[in-house]
Amino acid sequence: MSMTITILGLSITSSWGNGHATTYRALVRELTKRGHDVLFLERDVPWYAANRDMPEPPWGRTKLYKDFDDLLERFTGAVRDSDLVIVGSYVPEGVAVGRWVTQTAQGLTAFYDIDTPVTLAKLARGDQEYLSRDLIPAYGLYLSFTGGPTLDKLEQDFGSPMARPLYCSVDPRLYYPEPVAPRWDLGYMGTWSKDRQPKVEEFLIKPSRDWPEGRIVVAGPQYPPQVDWAGVERIEHLPPYAHRDFYCSQRATINITREDMVAAGFSPSVRLFEAAACATPIISDWWDGLDRFFEPEREILIAETAEDVLRALRDTPPEQLARIGKAARERVMANHTAAHRALELEAHVAEALARRKATEETASV
Repeated sequence: MSMTITILGLSITSSWGNGHATTYRALVRELTKRGHDVLFLERDVPWYAANRDMPEPPWGRTKLYKDFDDLLERFTGAVRDSDLVIVGSYVPEGVAVGRWVTQTAQGLTAFYDIDTPVTLAKLARGDQEYLSRDLIPAYGLYLSFTGGPTLDKLEQDFGSPMARPLYCSVDPRLYYPEPVAPRWDLGYMGTWSKDRQPKVEEFLIKPSRDWPEGRIVVAGPQYPPQVDWAGVERIEHLPPYAHRDFYCSQRATINITREDMVAAGFSPSVRLFEAAACATPIISDWWDGLDRFFEPEREILIAETAEDVLRALRDTPPEQLARIGKAARERVMANHTAAHRALELEAHVAEALARRKATEETASV
């Protein structure tokens, strides 16, 4: 059954400094491919306006709005009449937007949390930047980048009528192995964040000092100028079209998880799936649930220290590293593409609608 879907997300036109755009692009493409009519609404903010790498996505329809009043004036009808309305995390004025959506939409409403552990940590501090506690029960469905016990917490402690995982995914048309000569022994791609920086130091900068002949690179914006990079090569920003070449040009790549997501567990990052889809061997920090996505030693390598990283690079035979990368790619292609997520979203929506119908029938008796 085809649906009319309206998505209000942080950004689909600009991937600069955020991982939301690539997720939305792949998901919207797959939903439209399956016959759904998708409208994506994005707040026109200066930061993304100055850094748009896809100003007019070719799937569905994308519309920019100036502010909350402009949103209401131009798109109330679309929100009211859609079969499904999704509001994403970090949407500007997200609480006001969420209240308007849940009060206006006649179809199913959903909150898509691409930052679930961060969201819950913010709520614990009383920070309601884009979601408030009272809004969680108002959404008919809570879609979460984080699975595991967090889903039970959302339902039992926060009152969500239905919380389900909708993990990040990879676009196999953009991420695949290419036979290129490696330019680096080790790399990492990620925007600077205070909580990830200690592991950047441990997994990349320290190995660079201890292994000066190694070629190590870090790509990503917003790192403060006082960081001492030692011998690490720096790339300020890589647009999505350059990600595949970046991963394929490394002998191995590092995955670093934010503290809130480590604490929550079951929170794979989109970079994890992208690197795996390129068959690039991954060295990752550990978090609960990681083995639900990749089998340690066979599909991924785990590190706690710089010595672990250097041991993986210098002591693992090249053919074994290649087998690990290939196995990780096979796992991702079987379970974690955007096409899988579109199917999962349809299943979650069908379940939520069936629950709502059952509740309405019970109430009418």
